[in-house]
This record gives sequence, C-alpha cells and structure tokens, in this order.
Amino acid sequence: MSDHDKLYHRLFAHPGMVAQLLREFVSGPWLDDLDLDGMERLNAKFHAETSERREGDMIWRIPRRGGGDTYLVLLLEFQSTPDHWMALRALVYAGLLWQHLVAEKRLPLDGRLPPILPVVLYNGDRRWVAPLALDELVGLPEKSPLWRWQPHMRYHMVDEGAFGDQDLAGRDTLPALLFRLESFPDPEQVVGLADALVAWFVRHPGFEGLRSIFAEMLGSLMGPLAPGIAVPEELLEVRNMLATRAETWKQQWLQEGRQEGRQEGEAALLGRLLERRFGVLPGWARDRIATADTAALEEWGLRVLDAKSLDDVLG
Repeated sequence: MSDHDKLYHRLFAHPGMVAQLLREFVSGPWLDDLDLDGMERLNAKFHAETSERREGDMIWRIPRRGGGDTYLVLLLEFQSTPDHWMALRALVYAGLLWQHLVAEKRLPLDGRLPPILPVVLYNGDRRWVAPLALDELVGLPEKSPLWRWQPHMRYHMVDEGAFGDQDLAGRDTLPALLFRLESFPDPEQVVGLADALVAWFVRHPGFEGLRSIFAEMLGSLMGPLAPGIAVPEELLEVRNMLATRAETWKQQWLQEGRQEGRQEGEAALLGRLLERRFGVLPGWARDRIATADTAALEEWGLRVLDAKSLDDVLG
C-alpha cells in the first residue's frame, strides 16, 4: 500500500473511527441492534488461489444485543475509478470469511453462519457508478427461473466525494473531517479544518491515538507546496505551521492554478484548430495534446498553418 493508504488503514484500525463511520454513513434502525462499543478486530488470513484478502481490507466482529455476532467486512477502495466487479469481490470475501469461521470452529451454538455486513469506503476522483448488487452482474432475464439458484450479495457504498462540504461540516465526526480533508481544500480551508480537528479532539477524549495520524495527513497536504519541509508530529504544531505559511501557499496555489488554466486553454484551442484542418482527432493525438506542457502546445500551434498532416504538427 502507498503511504496515504497506510494512513487510512491505521485510522480505521481504531474501533471508535469505525463506529463513527457506521453511525454517520451507514445508519439504519437495524444498527441499534449492534453493540458498536464492543467490536473487535479479526485478523483473519484467507488463502485462495486468486482471492486473498488485500492488506487494506479489514474485518470487525460486532456483538448483537440480542445475542450472536455480525461481521463487518470493510473494504478500503483507493482506486481512482470505480470497480465494476465490487459486488463479486464482496461475495468472494464473504465466502472466504465464512470458510475461515467454520475452519476455526467459531460458529454460534446453533451452528449457523453469522451475518456479514460489507461496506466499501471509496475515495476516488470519479463518483461510484458500479453495481451495488450482484444480480446486476448476472446475465439472466428478470423472470428467469434460474434466479432461484443464483447467489445474492449487496454491499453498502460510502463514496467520500458524493458528500458536499456543507453537509460534512454539519456532521461532528472524525470520518466527516477526514472526507473534507480528502476533497483537496485550498490553503485557507486547510487551516480551518486543522482548527476543527484540534477542537474535536479536545471535546472527545479517548481518541488520542488518532491525533498523530491526522497530523501526518495534514502534513501530506503540505508536501507539494513545501517540498522537503520537516512536518511536526503534534497536531497543534502542524496547525500553527499551516497558519504561518498559509498566505505564501495561497499565492503559490493561485499561481499554479493560473498556469494550469492557461495550459488547458492552449490545449483546447489546439484541438479545435487541428480538428478543423484534419477532421476528428485519433486517440493518440488527443493523448499527446492532453499531456503536453505549455511550451509544446504553443510550438504545435505555430505549425498548424503550414502542416499537411497531424504528424507534421505533433511529430
């Protein structure tokens, strides 16, 4: 896993963080039956030829108030795009977990399999549009008699980017603050979020182990704006450093934004000129334009007038 992914893994290795995620983003009346304060992490090692559980996925055993346990399978999804086959993966993990519980003789007294709750936490750039239920992946007509023999699986999706900042600001939980940090805030917003984090930890004792992790996450936001800077380990010190440097970073951030906007404008103009001269552009040409810097785009733009082919322009 990348360093960023490892920070997520450490955050959601804390039972309080997981409990807040469930209460705030997986809420439902059935949740009242789960003793979230009594949950414990299950370090299960699954062995299958192609379906081993990934390091980032986590399993929690949650006692039910009426007796028995429910097992939370928390899948931390860090891909930039949705996984079309997530419902199938959830089914495979459920089967592997049940096999593990059978092999370890951890079934309840009645010998039946305990219920499983699959939850996917996704922080990719694109919104999640993959099927949430396995039956959407099975190629059968709606009224086919074969449906009675098909497996059923559904997972709950928590798509961080689907929540607006105003919505998240009204939720007094660490996961909500985490989602706001992950939305690429500008330097001024980062200082405000750091203040909100410091205040949250003051109001909620018992989460001290997570302070240093959030300090690292804030430090990682500073990296691109201040390469090589030594980031403090204490959250309040990171907050003060952010406040001291916020104006400098804001100017740098605005300058980079203007440069990026100019580059996008040059690319769009060049694309229109080329399509007017040579028709619809092939994929390779669009890719070259999309990844070129401003100097290359300006040079290609000058070649358009005399070029007889796309190769003459893009070389």
